[in-house]
Amino acid sequence: MFRRFLLLTLLCVLLAALPAAAQDTTTIRYFTFSAAPDHLEDLDTIIAAFQEANPGITVEVETAAFADYFTLLQAGVASGDAPDVFELNYENFVTYAANGALLDLSGMVSAEAPFYPRALEAFQYDGKQMALPATFSTVLLFYNADLFDQAGVSYPTAEWNWADAVAAAQSIRALGEDTWGLFSPVQFWEFYKKAGQNGECSFFNAEMTESTINSPACVSTLETMISFMNDDLMPTAAELSGVSDSELFLSGKLGMLVTGIWMFGAFQDATFNWDVQIEPAINQNAHHFFANGVAVSATTQNAEAAAAWAEFMASSETAATVRVESAWELPALNQPEYFEAYLEQTPPANRAAVFMALESPVTPPVIERQNEMQDAVNALLTQAVDGELTAQEALDQAKAELDALIQ
Repeated sequence: MFRRFLLLTLLCVLLAALPAAAQDTTTIRYFTFSAAPDHLEDLDTIIAAFQEANPGITVEVETAAFADYFTLLQAGVASGDAPDVFELNYENFVTYAANGALLDLSGMVSAEAPFYPRALEAFQYDGKQMALPATFSTVLLFYNADLFDQAGVSYPTAEWNWADAVAAAQSIRALGEDTWGLFSPVQFWEFYKKAGQNGECSFFNAEMTESTINSPACVSTLETMISFMNDDLMPTAAELSGVSDSELFLSGKLGMLVTGIWMFGAFQDATFNWDVQIEPAINQNAHHFFANGVAVSATTQNAEAAAAWAEFMASSETAATVRVESAWELPALNQPEYFEAYLEQTPPANRAAVFMALESPVTPPVIERQNEMQDAVNALLTQAVDGELTAQEALDQAKAELDALIQ
């Protein structure tokens, strides 16, 4: 009898404990596009470290290819079934923040989180911290050191402006008919960045009620970009004959190339010496800030746990170390020790320029009809490059189209 009583007592205790245990565990749904398919194991490593530090929280991963990701995310938000935490690139961040889909994290982020201040600012909206910067990449000036040596030109420095780059390009172009001085694409992404380097050119006024893309400063910026080609320092599309700018650089026939740090691996086995530097200025320095952030849904039922996971994913030493070691983008953290192994890799020798560029980031202009804006601007820039329109005419038409898009 006593034995039966003891067994019943133990069973009651276990049954009573089950609901409490279930209540002690919070499950967070995390939706990502950058982890799959190459970095799922890396993500598992980060999750394991987070769950060990936060035993009451479980992270459940959902993935989708980038091409499908935002369609699925929007469907979840619209149906009220948004994941608790999800990845956003900057261009889409603004749309989700403006539509009230994101939780304000302003009072939920540790003051000790070592974000680059400007990277953190990029994911603020209306003065509120609506997401956290998780990773970044940027664009630098790549240069063929051997061609600089042959031309007797000093290597680019952080103090260069575009006049310095043009002078060097002229000397390198003089080395031979098949050798080019520089390549800097004339397209939407490069134009808004060089507008940032001008400092006086912007696509819209502060109130976002009117486009200012045809201002004298913007016209001058576009004329500078086109002059690289008109002055025979940069090949036209016809002269490239289907060869990409990166292939031209790898062939050893291009002195300087403006491209992203994601090309480090592609240029690793180049047969010449090369390095990188921050981009030249027009009136000031400005660099692309291509970034993915981590946001929390405004409708999450687990705000505290979701914010804890978002901060861990964006700023923890574990996440930073895993990303750097696996080449899964770079964390936007002002913590030099996390990047020691990365900085020691060569080429390029001047990997410090990657982080110097973070001191002068410029984010793209963003409107609700983003793709239409990019397509319209690109089409008109192409007409200006081809000589069908002057820079002024192209940007006058761009202003009219952008004004229509923001109405």
